[in-house]
Amino acid sequence: MVFNLKRKLFAKKKNIFYDLLYQQSEKTLEGLEALATYMDDRSPQNAKQVKKCETDADDLRLILIQELDKTFVTPLDREDIFNLSRVIDDVMDYANSTVYEMEIYEVSADGHVKEMVNILINAGREINNAIRLLEHQPKVAAVHAVKAKAYENTMEGAYRLALSHLFRGDDTVFMLKMREIYRHLSNAADRGDEAANIITSIVMKHS
Repeated sequence: MVFNLKRKLFAKKKNIFYDLLYQQSEKTLEGLEALATYMDDRSPQNAKQVKKCETDADDLRLILIQELDKTFVTPLDREDIFNLSRVIDDVMDYANSTVYEMEIYEVSADGHVKEMVNILINAGREINNAIRLLEHQPKVAAVHAVKAKAYENTMEGAYRLALSHLFRGDDTVFMLKMREIYRHLSNAADRGDEAANIITSIVMKHS
């Protein structure tokens, strides 16, 4: 009986990292969808929803770090768990920074911004699916990670096109403001690409 109880407790501790990573990626996807809503309606309420997702995601990352600190044996390399959580957190941070700076700069989303946010949502969905399948179907998880990486290339093209159109204007201040918004979204995609790389590496190590 005691042996069975210890085995259950160990299994729960072992699996909690998959669960926390999935919860964090799910919350980040929710945050990206909230960001898309904000781009259509820059209301204070929609801005607060993005911030709430960012705060909730931070809490999940803190819990994960605390679990790492007190767990001797982890199901994946400790560094991989930490780094995957970190880059997912960065995606949500960039989403929140985008809202923050749009409020400060008093600018609205143009077609380029909306397209870039949609690309992030698609990438975030693939990352979310990859993490959901990572424990029991790692090879399928890797397929989703590869799809997520493809969206980073799509974002790179969208970012360059946005800059190309932006710098055809003559309002220097406006151009500098919008370049920052584009840059945040591009950086979020870079972190998504890094998350996909970590997932692929995890699958290779454990397959």
